[in-house]
Amino acid sequence: MGPPPASSPGETVRSGPHVYDPAGPAGSLHVRAAQVLEDNWTGTSTVPSRRLYPHQWSWDSAFIAIGLRHISPLRAQTELETLLDAQWADGRIPHIVFNPSVPLDAYFPSPDFWRSSTAGRAAGAPRTVQTSGIVQPPVHALAAWLVHRSDPGLSRARGFLARVHPRLAAWHRYLLHRRDLGGGGLASVVHPWEQGMDNSPAWDAPLSRVTPAPARSFRRADLDHGAPEDRPTDLDYGRYVRLAADYRDGGYRDGAAARYRDGTEGRSSAGGGAFAVEDPAFNALLIASEHALARIARELGATGTARHARAEHLTAALVDRLWDPAEGLFLCRDVCDGSLIPERSVSGLIPLLAPTLPRDIVAALVRTLRGPHFGLGGATRLVPSYDLLGEAFDPHRYWRGPAWFNTGWLVERGLRAHGDGASADGLREALLTTADATDFAEYVDPYTGEACGALGFSWTAALTLDLLHERPGHGVSPAGIGTFDRSEK
Repeated sequence: MGPPPASSPGETVRSGPHVYDPAGPAGSLHVRAAQVLEDNWTGTSTVPSRRLYPHQWSWDSAFIAIGLRHISPLRAQTELETLLDAQWADGRIPHIVFNPSVPLDAYFPSPDFWRSSTAGRAAGAPRTVQTSGIVQPPVHALAAWLVHRSDPGLSRARGFLARVHPRLAAWHRYLLHRRDLGGGGLASVVHPWEQGMDNSPAWDAPLSRVTPAPARSFRRADLDHGAPEDRPTDLDYGRYVRLAADYRDGGYRDGAAARYRDGTEGRSSAGGGAFAVEDPAFNALLIASEHALARIARELGATGTARHARAEHLTAALVDRLWDPAEGLFLCRDVCDGSLIPERSVSGLIPLLAPTLPRDIVAALVRTLRGPHFGLGGATRLVPSYDLLGEAFDPHRYWRGPAWFNTGWLVERGLRAHGDGASADGLREALLTTADATDFAEYVDPYTGEACGALGFSWTAALTLDLLHERPGHGVSPAGIGTFDRSEK
């Protein structure tokens, strides 16, 4: 049976008010993007890609909901509600929610690897659905607020915010308390997959401590659908598997990871090594979502003052712990040895999202974005995921150079929020042109725009819809700067 229609009875499917199609009639790109989301809809959520990623992914669903709100606010709400139904009792939102109808060999690591309902029992993993045990970047409160604003009447009638608010608050508590492994007020990731930019060269040094799982102990399903030269190496994948297995075998406990601060006690009895990293993009998204959660609280009749204050505290900690003025960029911090990791990645530009970032830091980030290491507007039209001049740069290999649409969207939002409308408009146009030309590719060569990875990729289509609903030349007002809500003007 095919997927249900995009709309539900009584709901009007919306068409895009802002035209972008350099070759044809108004709305054609909008219609094609909406069709991608229709094709990838399962009835309760949207898969990133039918073949390569056949389950529900956490931050994918948040980005997807941001785009879906423009064509079906009800479906956007359902997308987030389905994900939150799989939340663990300790507050974590797992990075994958598995579809039981998908064969186990269609994706690895599969549910039988994670064993969430047994290995995660002490952490409160749900018993009725299988999930992974790690997390992904916290885009969810931001998505929930934007979805609400797209149709406040529907949201209030369904009690959407009232139902998701306590779950989002628990998610943030988990990150702010259980994941402050460095003791400096920032959330840490304990696996590269948690940060979302899985194969970034920023992880190479921390991962070098990890003894990889033997190649014979797992089978990579990703190579069935992607070119090996575009995917992580077997060595890196073996390290990812080792880290995940050690975390699982420890009952998905985060308390032990806090001992990583001295760089010695986190070593695994299975021969692996400690991995705990403070990442700028992960924490910048937490800041944006804290501001959004404050707005949700106010909508529900409470005060959002404490949330805004917490976001300001996080911004100060981000600057204090991860800003490198000599590089003009935010860097990752290896919690195991306390050092900043000297790799320039797009993650270091994402703090442009923080609405109260000091002006001198914003100016430095824009210079870095336009300079030789990222080349935006010159050597590149889209933002590469890694330093163009870095030794590990590869224009096609997963997160080691290609440009991704979600990070481009985040940089565009940050530029616009801080008043650089011209740069934001140029990036917006490049994102739309490239999405159109590549059939909504997963990622692209930052120089040529050549499509890489899966086509018909859901967050590319969803964020295309969001950009199509933007008015070029307009900034984001101070009232909306923390949540990128263009309706608040």
